[in-house]
Amino acid sequence: MQTSVRLQKKFLEKLGHRVTLVSPGVRGNHAPDADTIELPSLPAGPGEYSFVLPSVLTRRALDKALATLPPVDLIHVQGDFWAAIAGYQLAEQRRIPVVHTMHNRVDVGIEATMPAPGLVVRALGAWQKATLGIRGPGAKTAWEFLGNFAKRANAVTAPSSHFAALLEERGVYSPVRVVSNGLDDDIAKDLLATAESTASGTEHHGRPRLVWTGRFSQEKRLIPFLEAVKASGIDADIHIFGNGALRKQAETIAASIQPATINFRGSVPYPTMLEELQKADVLIQTSIGFESQGMTVFEAAALGTPSVLADHRIAADLPADCFWLTPGDGVPGLAQALAVAVDDIRNGSGPSTAAYDPTSFFQSAKTDLMLEVYREALGERAHA
Repeated sequence: MQTSVRLQKKFLEKLGHRVTLVSPGVRGNHAPDADTIELPSLPAGPGEYSFVLPSVLTRRALDKALATLPPVDLIHVQGDFWAAIAGYQLAEQRRIPVVHTMHNRVDVGIEATMPAPGLVVRALGAWQKATLGIRGPGAKTAWEFLGNFAKRANAVTAPSSHFAALLEERGVYSPVRVVSNGLDDDIAKDLLATAESTASGTEHHGRPRLVWTGRFSQEKRLIPFLEAVKASGIDADIHIFGNGALRKQAETIAASIQPATINFRGSVPYPTMLEELQKADVLIQTSIGFESQGMTVFEAAALGTPSVLADHRIAADLPADCFWLTPGDGVPGLAQALAVAVDDIRNGSGPSTAAYDPTSFFQSAKTDLMLEVYREALGERAHA
C-alpha cells in the first residue's frame, strides 16, 4: 500500500498535478518532506508504524499545514481507520469531494490479528459514529464499517475485480471501479530491457529459486509456507523478504528444513525487490482471503515470473496459464503445489507469463484510469 501511494504520487506529478500526502509522524531520524504532512501520532508497536487519533489537535495541525498550500480540489482516502476518519472530516469541513480506494480485507485482517474480533469491530464502529457524526447505530460488522465511509464518498475504487465484486456483494458501495496498483514504468522498462538483451529472464539457476515476500504475520501465512517446504522435501533455494513478529519462530522452523536452503533477506528497497522478483523462478503467494489484489503476483508476472497461488481469487485477474494453484488451503495442498512447481521448473515446463502484457500493469496506465475517476468525482460534486 505504501508503494502504491508513492507510485501514484510520482506519476500524477509527472502529469503536472500537485499531490500532498497526509500521514502519521514518521518514526526515526529523517529529512522533512515538503509534500508530506505528518500529523501528531503515537507509536504502534516496536517497528516502523505509528497511528493517529483524529482529534481537535490533529485537525488543527492539518489545517495549519494546508494553510501554506494551494487550495485542495480532491481528497483521495487510502486507509480504513484513522486516515479515513481524518480524510472525511476534512472533506466535510471544506466541502471537498472524496475518492476512496479500499485496499484491505478489514474483516480478515481483524480476525487474524486481534483477540475478540467482534468486539474490536463494534468498538471501531462506535469510534467511527462518534467522530463522523453518523446517525443510527454504529457498525457491527467490518462491511458496515466500510460502508459508512463509502456513503460519504463520491467514488470508490478497489485494486482487483474480485475485491470490487465482494464490496458490491456486501453492500459497501456500487459500482466499485477497478483500478489496480501498478508497477513503476521507469524501473520496469530497464529490467525488461536488460532481460531481453541478456536473456536473464530465462536464466536457469543451479537450483530452482523461490521467493516469498510480505510481513511476518499470521494473515500472510509465512509459518504454513515453511511447514509446507519441510513437508514437501523440495530441493530449492528459497529467499524470504520482509520482517515482523514471527521472525524468531520462522527462523527456528527454517533451521530444521532440508534439503532446501532458506535465506532471510529482510526488508529491501522497492527497486531491489523488483529485481529479485525477476530473478526468481517462481513467487510464492500464501495468504488466503486477505489480499485485495496481491500486488507482488502482478509485479512478478509483468517481469516474467510465474507464481504459486494459495488464494484462488487472485487468479481471476491474471492470464490463465501463468500460475500454479494449490489444490487445497492447508499445508498439504501448499506442499503439493510447491513440489509440482519445482519439478516443472527443473523440466523447463509449467506456467508461462508470455501472454501477460507488462505495459498493462505500468503505473502510467493506472494513473490514466484514476484520473478518469477523479474527473467524475469532481464533476459529481460540481453538479450537486
